[in-house]
Amino acid sequence: MVRRVAEELILTFTGKDAPGITAQLSRILAQGGARLNDVEQVVVQGLLTLGFAVEVDEAEPVLKELLFAAKALGLQLEFRRLPPGHESPRERYALTVIARTLTPASLQAVAEALAAHHANIERIHRLSEGGLACVEFAVSLEPGASEAALKAALLEAAGKGAFDCALQRETLLRRSKRLVVMDMDSTLIRIEVIDELARAHGVGEQVAAITRRAMLGEMDYDQSLRERVALLEGLDAGVLAELSANLPLTEGAETLLRVLKRLGYRTAVISGGFSVAAEALQKRLGIDFAWSNTLEVSPDGKLTGRVVGPIVNAQRKAQILEELSQREGVPLDQVIAIGDGANDLLMLQKAGHGIAFHAKPKLREAAHTAISAMGLDAILYLLGITGRDIASLDQT
Repeated sequence: MVRRVAEELILTFTGKDAPGITAQLSRILAQGGARLNDVEQVVVQGLLTLGFAVEVDEAEPVLKELLFAAKALGLQLEFRRLPPGHESPRERYALTVIARTLTPASLQAVAEALAAHHANIERIHRLSEGGLACVEFAVSLEPGASEAALKAALLEAAGKGAFDCALQRETLLRRSKRLVVMDMDSTLIRIEVIDELARAHGVGEQVAAITRRAMLGEMDYDQSLRERVALLEGLDAGVLAELSANLPLTEGAETLLRVLKRLGYRTAVISGGFSVAAEALQKRLGIDFAWSNTLEVSPDGKLTGRVVGPIVNAQRKAQILEELSQREGVPLDQVIAIGDGANDLLMLQKAGHGIAFHAKPKLREAAHTAISAMGLDAILYLLGITGRDIASLDQT
């Protein structure tokens, strides 16, 4: 007796959604002895798309029953037979697209970049609530395709529009981050504390000039910090305390920290800024850890113009991140680091996912992901957290 070779079918049902559709169609498949390889169902504004990937020994009777059932249910059925040996392993990714309001032009730019790099879109679904601000693409790449080239193309497309793109391998680790560390000045808060102190002390231009020289590579970070802090000598420490008590938070900072805390994430500030400000934020936002530079204060309450202890520079930031990761028992793959400046580069590269937040082009290109169009709470979307999830947390 010749054994019949099983056929592989892709079945796609479309039409108006109603209760019981999936039950009736799956009953027919079960009665026909079908083996289920995949299933996916999506409902958009009451319109159903239901897909099955099945293997059947005798396809014609099953297809006949499904066609009759689809007609009775008011659905359209499209099916195709897959050739033997069609399967080829593909790398799977999650592509998160974020904007104030996503437009057809934004989706076009993303889809064209994906097509140009032979990336297949398997699914698109909305993450935002109350408006189309974020969608997630399930994407697959052919074996040997360049992830770096696709990321560069998406970054270029995002740079031409008012949206952000984040491409991440779709693995368990993407949704199981446990530690989030962040810079403070121009990341967690909207200002640079040293600039505000310099203006209050009447040395704003001198401090800005040193900053420019450092950015041009004419001096290293440690030297530039010491020279800028030296110009603050004699400033009443009360000015720093008052400033630290009223720091302007970056958009979305409170939402990000509130949700992370509710979900059990550990959080830290690792900053080249100053400890009075970092500790004030730690208390205000419920942050677990804070590292920063300490300004020396004289007995009469004036800044001496010196930093106490080792400077928290780029190397020290990366070192602290690694030490904290080990101490908390969190693998680096499960750490997110967020920063805006060159001083954050090593920290971002050390983390499993480094996010350049409203950063200069060089840092955006070097980081795993760049956020430039939205606030800090957009980072929750990168973790697969939806707007509905956030609203549900707030209600409870």
